[in-house]
Amino acid sequence: MAAPLRIQSDWAQALRKDEGEAWLSCHPPGKPSLYGSLTSQGIGLDGIPEVTASEGFIVNEINKKSIHISCPKENTSSKFLAPYTTFSRIHTKSITCLDISSGGGLGVSSSSDGSMKIWQASNGELRRGLEGHVFDVNCCRFFPSGLVVLSGGMDAQLKIWSAEDASCVVTFKGHKGGILDTAIVDRGRNVVSGSRDGTARLWDCGRSACLGVIADCGSSINGVAVGAADNSINLGSPEQTPSEREVGTEAKMLLLAREDKKLQCLGLQSRQPVFLFIGSDAFNCCTFLSGFLLLAGTQDGNIYQLDVRSPTVPIQVIHRSGAPVLSLLSFRDGFIASQGDGSCFIIQQDLDYVIELTEADCDPVYKVATWEKQIYTCCRDGLVRRYQLSDL
Repeated sequence: MAAPLRIQSDWAQALRKDEGEAWLSCHPPGKPSLYGSLTSQGIGLDGIPEVTASEGFIVNEINKKSIHISCPKENTSSKFLAPYTTFSRIHTKSITCLDISSGGGLGVSSSSDGSMKIWQASNGELRRGLEGHVFDVNCCRFFPSGLVVLSGGMDAQLKIWSAEDASCVVTFKGHKGGILDTAIVDRGRNVVSGSRDGTARLWDCGRSACLGVIADCGSSINGVAVGAADNSINLGSPEQTPSEREVGTEAKMLLLAREDKKLQCLGLQSRQPVFLFIGSDAFNCCTFLSGFLLLAGTQDGNIYQLDVRSPTVPIQVIHRSGAPVLSLLSFRDGFIASQGDGSCFIIQQDLDYVIELTEADCDPVYKVATWEKQIYTCCRDGLVRRYQLSDL
């Protein structure tokens, strides 16, 4: 893995000032870090600053919202992207989760101020508050239709809401600890939840009933993901005939990111184990990249890429800093990761540089959501940031 480059969080504003400066650094693993700076020579006629880098760094390209920097000595290169716009009025405190609807029109987010809100994705304008959870809401996401929201809270309740009138249409009860993550199966007739009580449960939305405890692992389940399995993967057979209320669970894998340093994969319908992988620290989040590839992130900053068909040895372990990996999202032919030190980056197979989403200054970026070329992040500093990938 190439040595990570870092940049001053407000570089875009700093370099718009005449003779403005921003610091840069490169952190090769096991070697001393390299430090440098960028200096603005003034703004060109096109409104773009003319920027030079100190010794050891090169400015390959600069636009209004992005700057591409290389460090030839370490053969590493990053494109830093500043937000296109920032929404500061949605919440007053740390934003713990967010999602964007399938049509790109609405956002939903939850905050440590106890609120959960629906807002217009284009401008951050508030539309509705979703009120009904006791204590904090940990996770929220849209159903594929984009008209309905699923949320899980510290009150051990899972709720389904109408995004149109903010009514809570279903409440699922059964967990004995806070719900930390959810996943939607296919179009959403069934959903999965993972909880601090150590269980993952499958629910029937139409009858607001629990269809079963899929896993009971005795350790907090921090992240869950559901993915369609490649047909070369043996998911086993269910011991009992599945309920006819189970819809879309066949040929699906369930992935659990656990607090006890274990990453567990099982057949969603069969409930049979597929693999158990032990990592370096607690697993915080996980996602499928394909029918057999997956990613999982740990509290000590490791991102494991595994192949379900031979999961004993990772394909690769990406480590860019020791900060907790807080979210992972499959994106185009790569992924987006966010960490507890404010870093949020995109790795794509066909790019020889990393894209870094900047501006969060050492505040954890808890969650990332995308819609087409737009990327939304939520952060402990109480801001939702929207990045425009066309700005690259």
